[in-house]
Amino acid sequence: MLRWVLWLALAAFLIYGGVTYARIVRQSRVDEARPADAIVVFGAAQYSGRPSPVFKARLDHGYDLFERKLAPVLITTGGQGGDPKFSEGGVGHDYLAARGVPDQALIAETQSDDTSESVVRVAAIMQRNGMKSCIAVSDPYHLYRIRRMLEREGVTVFTSPRPQGKPQGWWSRNLAVLREVVSYVAWKARIT
Repeated sequence: MLRWVLWLALAAFLIYGGVTYARIVRQSRVDEARPADAIVVFGAAQYSGRPSPVFKARLDHGYDLFERKLAPVLITTGGQGGDPKFSEGGVGHDYLAARGVPDQALIAETQSDDTSESVVRVAAIMQRNGMKSCIAVSDPYHLYRIRRMLEREGVTVFTSPRPQGKPQGWWSRNLAVLREVVSYVAWKARIT
């Protein structure tokens, strides 16, 4: 009997993981950019005050959406990640300001250590500023989890993946999706 219960639990987990995998891939292929209250660019690594190539690509995409006048405000996210001088959110803010985004159109969330914290802090910033909807910008496979987290905080979310450079190989693409499956399942387990 115990063996059957274990097999059923494993089968349920594999089915749930497979469905989540398919949802992550489907969301990664959709660009829902449309008018919203804010554009939220999720942080990535920064190096001594300069955005990493991945973060720069996210910021440039957020800038392009801002230039299309899809939202009046850009919010950058990310804490210090061990760097005592710079935060991802601050570096993103400064990068966009250098590109010509007016200071009154920029908000930097600089305290979060991970995506989950970023989402909670962004939702609080949006609520304080009377914002209800956003365009979330990140890497394609990251957007399904971000969407679900922001929706849980009461935010209406449209996703817009940053453009990819060279195409990913089969292994790296599947590893990225599997990492997101694990991250999503861990987040769901934490909130239930």
